[in-house]
Amino acid sequence: MGITVRRPMVGAQQGLHRSPNFGASVEFAEYREYRPGDSPGLIDWAVFARSDKYMIRRFQEETNLRAYILMDVSESLLYRETGPMTKMDYACFLAAGLMYILIHQSDWVGLLTFDQKLKKTFQPVGSFEGLRPLLLHLEDIVPKGVSNIEAALHETAELIQSRSLVILISDLLQDPAQVMRGIRHLQHDGHDVTVLHVLDGGELALPFDGLVELRELETSRKLVVEATEIKTAYARAVERHLDALQRGCTDCMADYFRMETRMPVEEALHRRAGRK
Repeated sequence: MGITVRRPMVGAQQGLHRSPNFGASVEFAEYREYRPGDSPGLIDWAVFARSDKYMIRRFQEETNLRAYILMDVSESLLYRETGPMTKMDYACFLAAGLMYILIHQSDWVGLLTFDQKLKKTFQPVGSFEGLRPLLLHLEDIVPKGVSNIEAALHETAELIQSRSLVILISDLLQDPAQVMRGIRHLQHDGHDVTVLHVLDGGELALPFDGLVELRELETSRKLVVEATEIKTAYARAVERHLDALQRGCTDCMADYFRMETRMPVEEALHRRAGRK
């Protein structure tokens, strides 16, 4: 199992991912004409025999990847209804697993957490020893406050200088159009974006009936509703929201994965690694 990207990346050493630079790796890219100063050993003599032209084979360099895990730590991630753990716990397990995979395949990974803005920033590390502070921070996260996903994405785009993979882990409780504006900013700057949408099954279909009082975790606002009467309308609204997010990510060339907390974390990681 490994993590790959759509776009060529610029790294500090050889790795698994395509680079915009050319070098002497195993992946053939194109031919170019021989120029004075080139080593004769680079000439493809089979092409010369066919065309009477001196041509050099160019290869695509492989490079290591720099990735950033961008984690929503707002209070809505404390929600748990049908899953075995809160959305926050699930998100942390996802983040830890992704970090391990990236380091294992000789890539670099950093961690950014946010609510209304970026809160904590860990620059990318390339070793398991360097990963320790990031993992310890995941254990200490206490979700609170209101999230602003768009603002955090814009701030991340301004922070990251070189082409990178940005993996957003969030419950995406914001207008999809606003989220997409932030994703487009990252894509415009040359970054590869993956969205891991963490959901509890209780958010997809109301798990109760009758008269109930609901409380919004991030604002503590309360609402009394007759759950039975709004179930159908609620399910349709959720479906529209999810469809808008998925279509928006597709339009932005970002990978989108919906991950319910009832799904084993290992299976969720395999889905991202296989882009399924």
